[in-house]
Amino acid sequence: MPFPFSKTWLAAAALIFTASLAARAQTQPDFTPTWSKGVVWYQIFPERFRNGDPSNDPTARDQQGAFPFNDSSAFQIHPWGSDWYQLQPYEQQNGRNVGYNIQRRRYGGDLQGILDKLDYLQTLGVNALYLTPIFWSPSSHKYDALCYHHVDPTFGPDPAGDKKLMATEDPLKMETWVWTKADLLALKLIDEVHKHKMHIIFDGVFNHLGARSFAFQDVEKNQQASPYANWFMIKSWRDAQKGTKFDYNGWFGVKTLPELKEDSTGIVAGPKQYIFNATQRWMNPMNKGAAHGIDGWRLDVAYDVGHPFWKSWRKWVRTLNPQAYMTAELVYPIEKTRPYLRGDEFDATMNYNFTFAVHDFFVQEKTAATVTQFDKQLRELREAFGPGVALNMMNLVDSHDATRIASAVANPDGKKMADWGAYFNWSQKGNNPSYNARRPTAEQRQMQKLIAAFQVLYLGSPMIFYGDEAGLWGGNDPDCRKPMLWNGQAYAPETHNPDQSLHSADQVAYDPALFAWYQKFIGLRQRSAAIRLGSYTTVATDDARQLYAFRRTLGKEDVLVVLNRGNQPATFTNPVLATRKYRDAFTQKAIANVTVPARDVVVLRVQ
Repeated sequence: MPFPFSKTWLAAAALIFTASLAARAQTQPDFTPTWSKGVVWYQIFPERFRNGDPSNDPTARDQQGAFPFNDSSAFQIHPWGSDWYQLQPYEQQNGRNVGYNIQRRRYGGDLQGILDKLDYLQTLGVNALYLTPIFWSPSSHKYDALCYHHVDPTFGPDPAGDKKLMATEDPLKMETWVWTKADLLALKLIDEVHKHKMHIIFDGVFNHLGARSFAFQDVEKNQQASPYANWFMIKSWRDAQKGTKFDYNGWFGVKTLPELKEDSTGIVAGPKQYIFNATQRWMNPMNKGAAHGIDGWRLDVAYDVGHPFWKSWRKWVRTLNPQAYMTAELVYPIEKTRPYLRGDEFDATMNYNFTFAVHDFFVQEKTAATVTQFDKQLRELREAFGPGVALNMMNLVDSHDATRIASAVANPDGKKMADWGAYFNWSQKGNNPSYNARRPTAEQRQMQKLIAAFQVLYLGSPMIFYGDEAGLWGGNDPDCRKPMLWNGQAYAPETHNPDQSLHSADQVAYDPALFAWYQKFIGLRQRSAAIRLGSYTTVATDDARQLYAFRRTLGKEDVLVVLNRGNQPATFTNPVLATRKYRDAFTQKAIANVTVPARDVVVLRVQ
């Protein structure tokens, strides 16, 4: 039977339905914390941030069980300022390539290093820290936790003493848990962060433990007799009579990451209670109160843990701290993300959809999205989950799992970042010799600056990946995890390719001009309630000149941003300029005519 409605009617109905969804999202109750709305996040990968205490540096034995499973070859703490792709003499002894050896490298970053640089972070202007996992683990990334209730001993001042102390515990009995010196240093870090008027969240990896964790080691040894036998997704037990081998599910098939068991109610009782206990430990340490605990959590691979667990865990977290912030690692389109952001699970996500939109518009050249397309993507994301969530979304442009923005802009018109599987491999120099892993040019740096300015001026909570502001570049994991660039630290020039062939020298050093750019825009954001918390209105989308203008308004404050993505200077004319007496947001000079240089931005403000 022919459908009885016209295409015009259907289009109109679709618009009405979309508008009703957006209106519903805008009016739904705000379940998000107050403090996290519009904050500026700074993501730290602790092992590569700063070595504040060389006395605690990890040994080869500390990486036992971590890929590439070599704790016997020659080993030393890797020189902080060395050429990234150059094999050091100790590495050359094992005869393996640089990709293998990068996984064995340890630079000695620790909690003292973060404590030492809180003033630096405050000067930059960030006011919330997200630490990738700091719990005991043999890897550099620490997503293969040995436990959730202790900080890695090599992040604290007494690794040997901490390990002896931990050996006295019964992990199933919370009352036997000790406070190691590394744990106590973490508590000091939390308190110092709060004294610096900043917030801090930890990374919760609750889908899996490491294969060398206390629980899985006991299961491997004692099989069905283990008190942890029901903790993991066991496929078969070791049984000589039946001829079966011990087998289990590892996350993404990785056997070093045994998955915790789930049923229809979520993660099962044993590991669930352990996670709840560990959550309490870091949110209300020593029963001192929430003021001395972390301010929330980033949840790793949240999409691989069932909704029932997150619903019950959120209730527990909010019991411990009603203002706790919970953000999920999700890489889903809007409709698949929606169930996580209804108020009973998470407050926000790591906003990779924002990342994809930014890369499509700014990073690509011949294949770049138009201004109109970019604006449409942003609007859909802003309106998808309600205004409270929108203000809390972690708007990142790179991370420990993605190409550094400084290298992304040096590789336009390659794979689209949203096509993650293909993009991930393409953007690794080790997999793709044609990938440009060199120091960005001045023009490419200017594009990074433009992206950073937009990221900070946009609605939500921008997240800066450590070192972006200092000049770090690098392709996808592991090259995005280079050691931090510090002012005053000596760095060898980069001359080596992964195959150990040579290229002309790229000078490596802290970039004070780039730091000043980030500091300038973050500083404006912190002074402007409209940028932090105000509404967002599109003013102009000029596809031909790649000119984009938008307003951030709150009360009497009005901020007008005019961004030129194009390669030529552009004059901006718009009736909005006649309605208000705008001044340059940085110099306070009155503005009569607006001309935006190529790949630059002008910010005007009325207070």
